Formats: sequence, C-alpha cells, structure tokens
Amino acid sequence: MLKLRAFLVAVLLPCCGLAQAPSNEQAGFRTLKAETLKSDLSYVASDKLAGRMSLQPGDELAMQWIEEQFRAAGLKPAGVDAKGKASYRQAFELIEYRPDRAATTITLTQKGKATEFHAPVAFGAYKHAIDLTAPVVFAGYGITAPELGYDDYAHVDVRGKIAFVFDHEPQEDDAHSIFNGTGNTRYATTRVKLMNAQAHGAVALIVVAEPNRKHLTNAERQAKIGGSVLRAVPLPLQAIAEDEVQIPSVVVQDVVAAQLFGTSGTTGSALQAAIDKDLSPQSRALPETKVTIHLVNASEQRGTTANVVGLLEGSDPTLQAETVMITAHHDHDGQAACAAGQGAVDENGRETPAGAECVQTWHGADDNGSGTVGVVNLARAFAANGERPKRSILFAVFASEERGLLGAYRMAAHPLRPLATTRAQINFDMIGRDETASPQTDGLIEIPKDTTNRLNLIGALYSPSYDRVVKEENKRVGLVLDDRFDHESALNVFFRSDQFPFVLKNVPAFWWFTGFHPDYHHITDTAEKIDYAKMTKILQLAYLSAWRFASDAQTPMFVSSPRPE
Repeated sequence: MLKLRAFLVAVLLPCCGLAQAPSNEQAGFRTLKAETLKSDLSYVASDKLAGRMSLQPGDELAMQWIEEQFRAAGLKPAGVDAKGKASYRQAFELIEYRPDRAATTITLTQKGKATEFHAPVAFGAYKHAIDLTAPVVFAGYGITAPELGYDDYAHVDVRGKIAFVFDHEPQEDDAHSIFNGTGNTRYATTRVKLMNAQAHGAVALIVVAEPNRKHLTNAERQAKIGGSVLRAVPLPLQAIAEDEVQIPSVVVQDVVAAQLFGTSGTTGSALQAAIDKDLSPQSRALPETKVTIHLVNASEQRGTTANVVGLLEGSDPTLQAETVMITAHHDHDGQAACAAGQGAVDENGRETPAGAECVQTWHGADDNGSGTVGVVNLARAFAANGERPKRSILFAVFASEERGLLGAYRMAAHPLRPLATTRAQINFDMIGRDETASPQTDGLIEIPKDTTNRLNLIGALYSPSYDRVVKEENKRVGLVLDDRFDHESALNVFFRSDQFPFVLKNVPAFWWFTGFHPDYHHITDTAEKIDYAKMTKILQLAYLSAWRFASDAQTPMFVSSPRPE
C-alpha cells in the first residue's frame, strides 16, 4: 500500500513544484524556459526598438523579429501579400491623424440660440474632418440587445440625426442585472454603441457619462494613468482606413448634457433612474435641438502596418480546418522628446538633463512585450513538439492595439480562417508582472495582498466551458486564478484588449492578464522588472489549455447573454 501511494503521489503531483505535461506534449512543454523569455524580451523591449510605436521604424523591427521567429519555428505563413503570395503578415492601411483641439467645436442650438463648446467640455475625433448639423435624439444607453429583450432604439427614429447616449449600460450597480450584474457586457463600450447608432441610420453619436454614475468618467480614469497619456506632445490617433465604423463620435461633459436635455422637460438623472428602475427605455427626440459637429485635424497621413500571423496545421485531416488562436499585440507608445526646458528621469529613476538629446522611451516590456514573447515561445513549443494537436493553431501578434485594438478589429472583420470554426482564443496582454496599486486603480478596485502567483482571466462569463478547461489544467501548474475583472465596471477592463473584437464575433476568447502596476504606460515598464518564473508558469498553463482546446472532442461554447450567478 505504501509503495502504491508513493507511486500515485509521484504521478499525480508535479515534481519539485514544477508543472508537468502529458507525455505526448512534453517535448514542446520543455522548451518553455525563463532564460529564453528573458533573452527575447530584452530585445523586444530594448532601446533599439524605440518603444514600438505603430507606423514607426521600431514597430517594424518588432514585426520583422516576430516574422523571423515564426519562420524559424516552421509555421506556415497565414496571410497573403498584395501579389497574392503567402505571407507572415496581414497588412492593412491606417490613417494617422492629430485633432486640432483649438479649432474643433461642438455647437448646440436650441430655440434659435447657439452655444459653442470646446475641449475638454466637448470634444470629438475622427480620421477625416467633419462638418455636420443635425437634430438630436436621446437614445438611452444606445443599446439594442434582442436576446435580453432590451432596445433603446425601439420607438425612436434616428435616421439622419445625431444619437445622444449614456456611457456604460443599465443597472450597472445591481448584482442581479441581466446586463451581467456588476460587470460589463459587450454592449457597454463606445465602439459597439457607434456601430448600433450607425446601423439605425444616425449620422453621429454623442456620449456622456451616466449622470448617476458611481465611477470616474473615461477621461478622468485615463488622466490618472499619467505617463504617455499626459506627454508634452500627445500621441497621434489612428484609425483603420477601411473600417466598419463610418460615423464620428463626440464626448461631452455633464454641463453640456444638461443643456441638451433642456427642452426635454426632464433631466438626464431622472431618465437614467427610470431606465435603471425596470429597464424601460426612455428614448425621445429632443425638441428644437440641433448640434453642429465641427471636427478639424491638424494633420492626416496614411501608413501600412500588419498583424504578424503564422499557422501550425492540426494533425487531424478533418479537425485541422478548425482553429485555436494564440494572440498578443506588438506595438507600444514609442519615444518622445522631453518637454521643452525640462529634463526627465530614465528607466532607472536617474535625472536626465534637458536638451535635444533628452528622449524618453516607453519600452513596453510588460505591455505588451511580455505577450509578444509569450506568443512566439508558444509557437516554438508547439512546432517543436513531436505530436501536434488535432486542430490548427493560428499564432497572431496584432498591430496598433494601443491606438484602439485596430489590428484585432481588422482581423475580426477580415478573418484569415473562419470565425464560425474558431474554437477558442488565448490573448496575452501584460503577463509579466505582479499586480500592485497604482493611481489608475486607487479607490476603484481591491487588489489582493499577494499577487505573486496570480493570473487574471477575463471573459469567463461568456464561456464557462473555456474557464473549466483552464482550471482543470491549472491543477498541474498551480497559479492562483482570479476572475474579479469580470465583475467590475469602473475600469472598463473587459473591452481594453485584443480578445474583445472576437468576443463581438461570438468566439470564446479570454484575456490573460497579470494586472496593472505603477509602471503601466510609463517609461519605467522595462525588461528587468519582469517576473520570468511566473511568466513561464503562465505560458505552461496556456500551452496545456491550448492543447486541450485543439484536441478535445468537446470545444468551448460561447454564451451570448451571460447572466449573473
């Protein structure tokens, strides 16, 4: 009996605290090593790549490196170039533009009286200059959710008009709300509201934070991040040249919203309370109310970027047509000259004198050098394994995530393999650090005392069966798995990474994330701060989970309208 017990312990428990893989997966599993991750990330987050700004030479170097690694691993090119030849790139065109904040105006005209607003009270941005005037219709939260029996557009006509909506979604503080309790659903983000307004014929969208909110506005939350958000010369904006979104959006503050409701006979606060009470839409035209949206860009230019894509074909002649995706993004926030007459600090906290030589680099080691290196190392691991899973695995490192998930939205709209048979997506974005308090999160979420072994998984409510597989495989690895970002709405986390465009297409997709920290979007996000041992464990778990997704008879199911437990 003692010998049998010893045998069972040896088989069932990881040796010496290290994760173990089944015998048919061991060869690839053993390639996942902390020293390799460190070597790779030391290059990806180096000064040579200059912060990997989208459309800049440093990001081109990152794409070249990923492409070389995919080729060396023996992956098949998953894209097609302009000449119809196989390519490791899915190229697409971006428009980069800089809004002219001083010249941009939002003018409200009610009963013949015009009031002009400027940033930051009212501000919009679009890839081309816009000059339009139209009546305004209040459309609640701007949501059409037939599976939930809710539609803000059911009894109003916004064709040729401007839709005016609240941010987020109804009953956000109600744990029993059909809108995923206290978490976000797919309907809470501006892009989805824009697409819905456009589908109903609106010519523009105005968004205001909910009057009765218990969270910061998006602008307030972003300002707390600091770093690249507040740099002396703002980051340029980018948009997909041929995007699905074809109408502009404007964000206004409470003072403008109050005036917009001035002819409605009620207030925004009362309308929100009425909607939230019993989910009865309160949409209505705003009498004698027109808005002129005048958006001016100081510059507009076009450039080409690419998602870097490689395919490992599955071993089963039938199932190889199905796909598992392993993804990340390769861009970050680049470099910038120090503010005029001011020095800065380097990544080690040392003062840097002002002058032409004073340059700040946003290295983006965790965000998202860690994810980029993670995808590359998993590609090597699966390619090196003697046996392949039954389904094919598409390894994709997306472009221009920092400018609005643009590479992921491009692929979701123009998939390289059918999304109907894409069984799961593992998306890495920041998998190299321990979550710690920062200005962005202070007062908004509670961070566990010990995050040294913790991994946040975001998206479980849309695919509990995906979640079960990861938890089963985690018994071999021993990470602490955390789902709290599925149950909060203050930070908008659910739609802030590249899994989200695929969730919109009903793909079971999770964001694997070790959490925010004070170096997020700061020049101090550097390679020496990465916890490579922890990152190795995360990739081990991803390897085991992806193998299951790509080989199990049963694949993760997507739940289109998750309900709180």
